[in-house]
Amino acid sequence: MIQPGLDGRHRDKDGEIEQKRSDTLNKNLPTPIEGFSPNATLGFIREETGESSEAAIRKAAKNR
Repeated sequence: MIQPGLDGRHRDKDGEIEQKRSDTLNKNLPTPIEGFSPNATLGFIREETGESSEAAIRKAAKNR
């Protein structure tokens, strides 16, 4: 049986944790990303920072 991923997300066939959907609003994340509107989508934030993972986005947002 496959172990559940972090934050309750499951892993795909390669064992990688599935990413959050790009239409997720910033205000609905467990901890919103500072420097972006609460109504900004995760897809928009990914485009603005050029990063894909939440950890990398948070790091890039601090350096903005």
